[in-house]
Amino acid sequence: MAIEKIETKKVSHIIEEKLEEMILDGQYQIGEKLPSVRMLCESFGVGRSAIRDAITALKGKGLVEVKQGEGTYVKAFDVHTLLGSKYWNLYEKDIRELFQARKIVEVGLAELAANHRSEKDVEDLHYILTEKKGWESDFLFHQKLAGIGGNTVLMQFIDFISAPLKQSLVKFHQYIQNSKEKGSIIETQHMNIFQAIKERNSKKASEEMLAHLTTVEDMLQETSTME
Repeated sequence: MAIEKIETKKVSHIIEEKLEEMILDGQYQIGEKLPSVRMLCESFGVGRSAIRDAITALKGKGLVEVKQGEGTYVKAFDVHTLLGSKYWNLYEKDIRELFQARKIVEVGLAELAANHRSEKDVEDLHYILTEKKGWESDFLFHQKLAGIGGNTVLMQFIDFISAPLKQSLVKFHQYIQNSKEKGSIIETQHMNIFQAIKERNSKKASEEMLAHLTTVEDMLQETSTME
């Protein structure tokens, strides 16, 4: 029997994936300067060419910009670049399973949030819903809920799916931005979840979250049939 050759990843590709993960996880914020090439070389224990190749790849994905004489900075989130990336293709394949997982986990998170929320949590949620816009408000709202209950395992799960979750919300808001009716439905559902959490009504919070995720899933499936 023939033995297949095992392909190994280039060092630069491994560094690229690690830096991309750190950017998507928020360890490097938008507008923040990445460590210098020299510092990255020391951190990863590699040569300058590997770091430069990794940065070039990240630049091609639209995640960073290189300012001559200044350094490398994390770019603002770019919908068009994201939709052309490999991550979007992966997400499309797994979209149904992701939302199944979200229904199981986030319905429970809403219940926990209602039982454990503080006044500061209520203020933070209200700020996110009223001051932030579009996909950013949506993403931060769900991410904030994950932290209120204090369950580290559930928080790690949300962190694990944060990249595909962010990508799904970008596409979703791109879709509903031309429909005031759909946008209004989502805003109302978010406020219903918020109100239940504010009132410490855990049963209502979980029910409202399930209704919300079902609605979003249905709307996203509509986008798939339209393409």
